[in-house]
Amino acid sequence: MSLPSESYGNRPISTRLRLYRDGLRVPALVSLLSSERWSWKRFLSPRQGSSGRVARRCARHYAVGVSCGDASGTSSAATGASAGANDRSGPGWYRGDCHVHSLVSNGGELTPDQLVAGARAVTLDFLAITDHNTADTHAACSGHVDQDLLVILGQEVTTQTGHWLALGVAPGQVVDWNYGVRDNELGRWLREVHRVGGLCVAAHPYVPYQSGTFMYPYQGFDLVEVWNGPWTSDVPWQADNEAALAEWGRGLTADVGHGRWRPAIGNSDTHLDGQIGIPHTVVLADEFSADAILAGLRAGRSWIVESRKVEFSFTISTDERIATIGERLASGDEPVAARVEVRGVPAGIVTFVTQEGPVYRASLSDAGSGTVAWHTSAVATAFIRIEVRDRNGHMAALSNPIILT
Repeated sequence: MSLPSESYGNRPISTRLRLYRDGLRVPALVSLLSSERWSWKRFLSPRQGSSGRVARRCARHYAVGVSCGDASGTSSAATGASAGANDRSGPGWYRGDCHVHSLVSNGGELTPDQLVAGARAVTLDFLAITDHNTADTHAACSGHVDQDLLVILGQEVTTQTGHWLALGVAPGQVVDWNYGVRDNELGRWLREVHRVGGLCVAAHPYVPYQSGTFMYPYQGFDLVEVWNGPWTSDVPWQADNEAALAEWGRGLTADVGHGRWRPAIGNSDTHLDGQIGIPHTVVLADEFSADAILAGLRAGRSWIVESRKVEFSFTISTDERIATIGERLASGDEPVAARVEVRGVPAGIVTFVTQEGPVYRASLSDAGSGTVAWHTSAVATAFIRIEVRDRNGHMAALSNPIILT
């Protein structure tokens, strides 16, 4: 199937309206579609005088694309583009890597201090050290919980038939790993992690080595690690991220229909110097604390990014309401505008994905910054999630969905 798409020039104008939601100022698409006449409501830019756009009708949907020539024309605020730039004093988007290993793990070469220094070097806000089947580094980690970097206690549980992450465990808590899918032991240990307020993550479901391939059902897990390490590489242990994403995407469609869905997460699985933060997850949290970070991840208020150089935001709005990643937008039969803003992906491709699969694609400029929008309604669309790929087809950013009701 050929998807509707547009490629935009370097100098169309982006205009925007500022709305307020829960005390946070957020940008919203200003070109809104009238459900009666399929006509445009236009807003003028005080700097440019008019709004440039390209529109294409696709079945029950409309698509709009606006590309910006430089970053000065883009906005950030609470939608995620400013992630990592907040003052860590309250609600905000926080960047973190929830799957890294120290030298006490097989193949690990870094001390806890080196991991913390690496996280600071790539301007992460939080880090989860998840050594294999041990809590030996928990005491060292506790010394780094401050206003500069939040360290979350964790473990990678390497069972005989798949690995999983226990995030937010109690100090010194060790989760048993000596079982497989036939032993009917997994549920007991998932409950132990949940009992202390932690999260259970199905780790790298498709890796090509013994015991790593995930053979358990996702039932009972809070998240799925769909992006583990570089999107692709030539190393023999590279996870098949495409397969993990495809499986998660199929499950998402069914889960949304049942009223509960399991968010995606992405992590570096760092063992060596230079790996940390590639990729990492950006989460909307109510405050800068471990509990708030874990709550944001659990709710799916997050997106995954290749590295700190990529910035991204995604919202869906009606005339009066707006929702961001992981939220629900009650729009009824009103038209909605889904808006994506990207920086740092030259000649990238932005894809809108719904319960029907990929439905719209648009190209970013060679400068790598741009805004793309697509119009639909809850009648036609149950959810929208976003994928941004670079010119080689490798993932640069992907989001959890916004649900339409």
